[in-house]
Amino acid sequence: MAVTESVREGASDSAGASAVHEGILRRQSARESSARTYARALPIVPVRARGLTIEGADGRRYLDCLSGAGTLALGHNHPVVLEAIRKVLDSGAPLHVLDLATPVKDAFITELFRTLPPGLADHARVQFCGPAGTDAVEAAFKLVRAATGRTGMLAFSGAYHGMTAGALEASGGACDVRVARLPYPQDYRCPFGVGGEHGAELAARWTESVLDDPKSGVPRPAGMILEPVQGEGGVIPAPDGWLRRMRQITADRSIPLIADEVQTGVGRTGSFWAVEHSGVTPDVMVLSKAIGGSLPLAVIVYRDELDAWQPGAHAGTFRGNQLAMAAGTATLAYVRENRLAERAAELGSRMLQQLQRLAAEFACIGDVRGRGLMIGVEVVEPQGESPMDEGRPAILAAIERVGVAGRERGPRAALEGHGGGVGQADLSASVQAGARNDLGWTGGGAGGLAGLGPARSAGGSPEGVALGSAGARAAVPRGPDHHPRPAAPELAAAIQQECLRRGLIVELGGRHSSVVRLLPPLTISDEQAAAVLDRLADAVEAVSRGRAGRTGSSGSTGHTGRHRTHQPHSGHRQHGDRGDRAG
Repeated sequence: MAVTESVREGASDSAGASAVHEGILRRQSARESSARTYARALPIVPVRARGLTIEGADGRRYLDCLSGAGTLALGHNHPVVLEAIRKVLDSGAPLHVLDLATPVKDAFITELFRTLPPGLADHARVQFCGPAGTDAVEAAFKLVRAATGRTGMLAFSGAYHGMTAGALEASGGACDVRVARLPYPQDYRCPFGVGGEHGAELAARWTESVLDDPKSGVPRPAGMILEPVQGEGGVIPAPDGWLRRMRQITADRSIPLIADEVQTGVGRTGSFWAVEHSGVTPDVMVLSKAIGGSLPLAVIVYRDELDAWQPGAHAGTFRGNQLAMAAGTATLAYVRENRLAERAAELGSRMLQQLQRLAAEFACIGDVRGRGLMIGVEVVEPQGESPMDEGRPAILAAIERVGVAGRERGPRAALEGHGGGVGQADLSASVQAGARNDLGWTGGGAGGLAGLGPARSAGGSPEGVALGSAGARAAVPRGPDHHPRPAAPELAAAIQQECLRRGLIVELGGRHSSVVRLLPPLTISDEQAAAVLDRLADAVEAVSRGRAGRTGSSGSTGHTGRHRTHQPHSGHRQHGDRGDRAG
């Protein structure tokens, strides 16, 4: 009798929790605007959270690899963050002070400046902005325009800098703007069709041409803004050599360089600030998300010689968020003292290697890339066909052939024609045939950017662009016939939903929303990372198998390289237990 009542009570509690969950979601749909985003793909109602784990109103537990879009460097409700907030609340200190000086603010600035790249901290000023990264971007634009007397801006294709008017102008989807758009180098979908060292070189030379050609239609700008890793653009790390080249190009022409570190900062990419991988010191840094320790906070830090503002040139009611400053100070200090950036680099490298093995097994994964714990898995059509060389300028086909040879034996060997590769004569003939007319470029790969040589994967095979740190990029191995397959946003959305069914929260990004993004907290353990990858692998397998079942007639599973029916690992059945421990 007692057992029966207990079962009924449990069923009743479960039904009640489910009713609460569904009711909240219904009211959200009825009352909130059509602009809501994450709530559409992630119909959960969080009620408790700790570290990597979120518990919903329906009692389900999830591993959160969205982390507030990268805001939660220490995960949910980290003890040092909660203690810092409680201390301010218990002290009786004012919570709202506009831009007045306070001990809490002073401590935050001191800790922030302690972490800044060498060359900036000793000559820096800080401006507190409205509590969102997009307002800090607006402030950076105002700053460099005031300092230079110029108005235009340089930005990059695929960029994302926020949702206010000026920030949107500099983002990838903008139109009818006063911002000149430049190519951002990437390997898998190189805008020049070549990738690697040669694609980065072409991107840099295009930038120089735009700035130096008096008929380019682009007057001398007030500044250049870039992301060291494009996040919403698809998790695309900038090659270190290319980033140094952008620094040199802007410095030589007295153009302030703005680094948008809103999502890449505070250890996310394996260095405290992502620009440190390349040794670049920007003129302005835009900071938000993790610097507030999970609470709203945004600042710009810039060289003091740019401080040409008049009083009140950029203001905001909520610039003095004392709780966010306290939480931010605790977060910055904890990441620095516990060397979490180094931990992110090491763990991120291992996760990329494991995901690369997954990519070799499933044809729907076109590329795996990232830096530190900022990881992207690009989902593509497994049977998709991409345009080949037909109709392309001769120079592009020649450079691509050189690029393939260069990845296999090194760029100089390729250009010299060693080992049966494309020789200098082949390239020269193509250049003479069409290079000057097509691209205005007559150089080969041997004179490319320093630091942009072939990267080596965990297996030791050269591939793609060297990013200057182990595991910075783990691209899917490429052959001489490689061409990127079409993006598959529907498959990516299906993988995201299968992840959610398995208790894993991931974000989608990229040009076509076809990149599955992992942004776990820097405190994630090895066991938690294994659970995340297990669940993601299960989700990819389920979607791949389901698609093969709908479209295949020969019993193929849709996997590449293996002809067998996949069975879940024994560990997959332990997701619930592992998830509990993950919290």
